[in-house]
Amino acid sequence: MTDLVITSASNPRLKQLVSLQRRRVRDELRVTLLEGYDELALALDAGVQLRTLYYCPELMLDAGEQGALVDRLRGDHIETVRLSRAAFEKVAYREGADGFLGVAPVPGAALADLQLPDAPLLLVAEGIEKPGNLGAMLRTADAAGVDAVVAADAVTDWGNPNVVRGSKGTVFSVPVASASADEALDHLQRKGIRVVATTPDTDLLHTEADLTGPVAIAVGTEKYGLTGDFLARADVRVRIPMVGHANSLNVSTSAAIVLYEAVRQRSAR
Repeated sequence: MTDLVITSASNPRLKQLVSLQRRRVRDELRVTLLEGYDELALALDAGVQLRTLYYCPELMLDAGEQGALVDRLRGDHIETVRLSRAAFEKVAYREGADGFLGVAPVPGAALADLQLPDAPLLLVAEGIEKPGNLGAMLRTADAAGVDAVVAADAVTDWGNPNVVRGSKGTVFSVPVASASADEALDHLQRKGIRVVATTPDTDLLHTEADLTGPVAIAVGTEKYGLTGDFLARADVRVRIPMVGHANSLNVSTSAAIVLYEAVRQRSAR
């Protein structure tokens, strides 16, 4: 298979690629952008079926190893398009581009389609606005072995390129789903999964709560935390001890602290 070569930064095909940075276009086409060699390799290992690979040899950091990825995809009959440096920089959306950009299906499954073990550990993120925070939580979820991440009343989408970037591609390796807060809570209740809500308005420390068994750790918006309705329906409320002057932690940090306490307790069991 001979690669298509694009050298002009004004090529119409590049304009279509840039348009995928808009949610409306992603939702319509059901594809997103995946930039970076490491992120692409992780996604492919997770079973993602790439639609098209755009690559730029001038920007590759390791022509031997990274060139092998191009050959692999070409051998799998995935469309590979070679771009000039000017053309690649037109479509790159992150600093320090390494010459790899893929078009992949938007990640995510229906809530009911998540395949969970008997005693799953989940993360539920309600109303998260910043893609970088959602991406950071996915990296933690991947490292901690979380079984799924659910975006409740999501403000951003799983296919947002900055979610993909912030997650280092783990949005394709960790099962993810989106739902309304009520749908998520109803589903967890039907499955017998306890909801552990993080909030400063409780006396119970996260280290004192039982985080074994089927559990969903819930974190809320960057500014206000979990909504009152969500807190009212949670099974347990926990707080992270704080002794400084600030009254809150970054939401991705809070998620990491409680998730790893759950990992510690579950490992001890």
